[in-house]
Amino acid sequence: MKRFLSLAAAVILATPLWAHEIVSGDLQIIHPHIPQPAATAKAAGGFMAIVNTGTEADRLIGVESEIAAKSEVHESKVDANGVGTMTHVDSLEIPPGETVSLERGGYHIMFMGLTGKLTEGETHKGTLIFEKAGRVEIEFQIDPPTGMDGMDHSMMGEGMDHSMMDHGTND
Repeated sequence: MKRFLSLAAAVILATPLWAHEIVSGDLQIIHPHIPQPAATAKAAGGFMAIVNTGTEADRLIGVESEIAAKSEVHESKVDANGVGTMTHVDSLEIPPGETVSLERGGYHIMFMGLTGKLTEGETHKGTLIFEKAGRVEIEFQIDPPTGMDGMDHSMMGEGMDHSMMDHGTND
């Protein structure tokens, strides 16, 4: 019993207090969050991990949130020449028994046309839409601001010069 309590205490102390998760069927969404963007930002990036504990793949096919005029799944890449691109993706496969991370420099949620200031410590409702699991209600936590990752989402917006990066679609 003493060993169990020591192990439990170690796990609790090692887990960030701000981490949270949502379980819906075979899907577990771990710590959906948005690093606090600048007060004048027109856009922000959302990140999380999605675990599929089931035996069949599912696909993330959409996202909704009232914090922005438009929310989409995007993929950031840097090519062999060092040119960064960010592209909308229609769906993101979540293979069975695997974890897909939405993180800086890869897949992420792009919130465009922010409707207000996002402040560290706040939470904002959102909905992830999956092909099989359907609509999953989540809360994005606004985390402390982070450094630039080569794709500064806070500078993105409707009036941005898109010549810097490709915002096309995958057809």
